[in-house]
Amino acid sequence: MLLLRILIPLTAIVIVAGFFAYALTRERRYFTFALRLLKIALLIVLVIFALLFLERLVFVPL
Repeated sequence: MLLLRILIPLTAIVIVAGFFAYALTRERRYFTFALRLLKIALLIVLVIFALLFLERLVFVPL
């Protein structure tokens, strides 16, 4: 969980920096990189939430 608390802000900073670099230079590779990183980050977040939800379903306290 500590690793996630470190990686989430770093990922957000890199995504914003990629969009900012695209806005300044108009080089398509920065936009593509930021968009690809955003898609991967959202996919990972959805997988983590799905695992947490499944954990709640499987481990029901008695």
